Amino acid sequence: MSVSARPTHGNHITNDGSAVSSRDAAATLTTTARQALAVLRIAFGLTFLWAFFDKLFGLGYATKSGDSWLNGGSPTEGFLKFGAKGPFKDFYNSIAGDTWADVLFMAALLAIGVALTLGIGMRLAGIGGAVLYVMMWTVALPPENNPVIDDHILGAISVAVLALTYAGHTWGFGRQWDNTSLAKKFPVLR
Repeated sequence: MSVSARPTHGNHITNDGSAVSSRDAAATLTTTARQALAVLRIAFGLTFLWAFFDKLFGLGYATKSGDSWLNGGSPTEGFLKFGAKGPFKDFYNSIAGDTWADVLFMAALLAIGVALTLGIGMRLAGIGGAVLYVMMWTVALPPENNPVIDDHILGAISVAVLALTYAGHTWGFGRQWDNTSLAKKFPVLR
């Protein structure tokens, strides 16, 4: 059964004209497609977690040890103060290194990274990841190598697709998480 892109009231219409729920539509993906999405989900999750741990401990890649958050460095100051350009430069310069910005940024990296890696809370991870990517895109407008699209926009699209395709159900804990009383009570947590 293949699914068209034409949703009707939370359902999708298949090529044979029958309607299936969004959850059933996810089940129509081939095993290989589900596994490929799981690999992409885990890779994105580990990317967010790597950024978190590198900024927290200063592992010597993007953040030197002496500039780590644990050593009093700011995870937002360098990028927002020296990397910002374009129409939002003044805004990002004004919040560079602020404690609240550092805490929110690090919390977002950790929460999105854990959610994507484990496959839980995919709706919030998709929304949060897309928002974070778009915000990072707006720091340096226009992008250097293309007038519109760069890796931040591709990342935003990718994490949204991962959330929409139940990517946490394959090689993750998404199915179990979705059956918890908390996720049932608050569907946005699925």
